[in-house]
Amino acid sequence: RGISSDQRPKRPLTAYFRFLMDNRPAFKEKNPGASNLELIKKLAGAWKDLPASQKQVYEEARKTDWKRYGEQLAAYKAQLTPAQAAALKEERRKQLAKRRSIRAKRELNLLGKPKRARSGFNIFLSENFQESEGISAVAKLKKLFDTWQKMSTSQKQPYLQLAEDDKVRYENEMKSWEAKMIELGREDLVRSKKQRLKKKPAETAKQAETAKASSAGNKAKLKKHEE
Repeated sequence: RGISSDQRPKRPLTAYFRFLMDNRPAFKEKNPGASNLELIKKLAGAWKDLPASQKQVYEEARKTDWKRYGEQLAAYKAQLTPAQAAALKEERRKQLAKRRSIRAKRELNLLGKPKRARSGFNIFLSENFQESEGISAVAKLKKLFDTWQKMSTSQKQPYLQLAEDDKVRYENEMKSWEAKMIELGREDLVRSKKQRLKKKPAETAKQAETAKASSAGNKAKLKKHEE
């Protein structure tokens, strides 16, 4: 309590990022119509061509700041109680996990991973969200959820059928995408056999139950016939 990770000393910038921060305004002024990406490319090229002696100036500044950072970090940690240190460590762990998750999602988007299949309710939501009345997005969501809950099975059926069709689309696209990932050497992105067959045991049990009921029915018919 009273201590936040925001108070933790900030890590010093690398030599390259120092160069970026120092020279970006001048590059932007010389290239007013350039996008941020174009500016970064120009700055990266300028850094690459920068003489080693000039790069060393930025590296020395980084070393000086890194030494200061070490002293500030030690002082910051010294004021923490064990409970505060544990709480901040957990906060830091969650922040890093969130960043890794965002990076992973961004990578999957770049690799063109198919979008997950939508549920019947999600399809209903997307078709009716803009038209529904409500003072906020949360209010609209609640209203549509209540409407969905009150709908009969026959009213939900068109959306449920679209959801089934979307499952087929997703599985087909995933098979093609995973084959491509294997070719690229990214087997780490391919679902395990256990994940792919996740629903099979339930389906198999249902089939067995149906077969059992059918068998029992046939036996009853045969017995009646013999009588």
